[in-house]
Amino acid sequence: MSLVYSEEQRLLADTAAEFLQARSPVAAQRRLRDEGAAPRFDDALWKEMVGMGWSAIPFPEDLGGLAFGCMGLGAVFEALGRNLAATPLLSSIVLGGTLIELAGSGAQQAEWMPLLIAGDKRIALALDEHARHDPAATALRAERRDTGYVLQGEKVFVADGQGADAFVVVARTGGMPGEREGLSLFVVPAHALGLNVSATGMIDSRNHARLRLDGVRVDAGALLGVEGQAWTALDAALDRGRVCLAAELLGMTQNLFDTTVEYLKTRVQFDVPIGSFQALQHRAAWCYAHLQLARSAVMAGLAAMDDPTLDAAGRARLASLAKWKAGDVAHRISREAVQMHGGMGVTDELDVGLFLKRIRVAQALLGDGDFHVQRYGDMTPVEA
Repeated sequence: MSLVYSEEQRLLADTAAEFLQARSPVAAQRRLRDEGAAPRFDDALWKEMVGMGWSAIPFPEDLGGLAFGCMGLGAVFEALGRNLAATPLLSSIVLGGTLIELAGSGAQQAEWMPLLIAGDKRIALALDEHARHDPAATALRAERRDTGYVLQGEKVFVADGQGADAFVVVARTGGMPGEREGLSLFVVPAHALGLNVSATGMIDSRNHARLRLDGVRVDAGALLGVEGQAWTALDAALDRGRVCLAAELLGMTQNLFDTTVEYLKTRVQFDVPIGSFQALQHRAAWCYAHLQLARSAVMAGLAAMDDPTLDAAGRARLASLAKWKAGDVAHRISREAVQMHGGMGVTDELDVGLFLKRIRVAQALLGDGDFHVQRYGDMTPVEA
């Protein structure tokens, strides 16, 4: 298992970094925030990213993809994090597209994959129903009715839900909340009768939505995979999303660290740069060491998604490790960045606050630290 990018992946990372620095600097995210209009990302810029092949990276060639794997995606997401760039790459491609790939029938893949890869349609995953991420706690019901299903319930924190063309809705066709058995996946068009999509304001000013499904009717063709057996595909898709979020967190944290070190070199007090103060040097060294640990965990998580020799439990453990470590280090270093910048660290004049807000949301998405520590522990064999 490699913990560094290959030459091809490094080239992709450099290309992504150069493109985003030129076309989507942090100032662009600030502008999107101030405008406040859905979908909270630049659609024209997204089409350029699609044209560069980013939307095809994780999918096999027989589905129109580039088969470049999660390591390739990680390089892109790290660059997105460094530039605080908002895109539907996570929601529509990594989560929604992966579920179509893993659970969809041949006909469903033929219908959706070309549209998603070309950027002509967007799909969003509607999963969580409570303040904390817990896929097994799904309670939204899908009841058989005639030749289809009727969906009743609510979903919250749907990433890029505003303006999506369809939703992959996780619903319960059997079992009780808390059980992994009995979960099913349905593709629900955004225009479906009884579906209400409303905006949810979050501190990162990104596109989040709440869904209310009030007797939404779908035909049997909307079901992805086998009824009641969605857990395997759902868990695999979520793990891809988690390692990509971990890579984004790593990119944001690296940016904050670099910005803070530069500030320590240039901010003068008592006629000397504050970086000459030993106490601040110790704190910066601590940040550097933990940032490298986070990088190793993220690279291991990305590599695990592409490693056919690992079983599902092995991939899941490394995905949770990556998401936890990246989130924990992002929290600690963002706090240090604010403190070392002093009072200006939380003002809108600096970009530090924008990174801090996005980090806090990304930490919670697809499972916070507590969720992943528990998940890692539950999947780790206990030696006699």
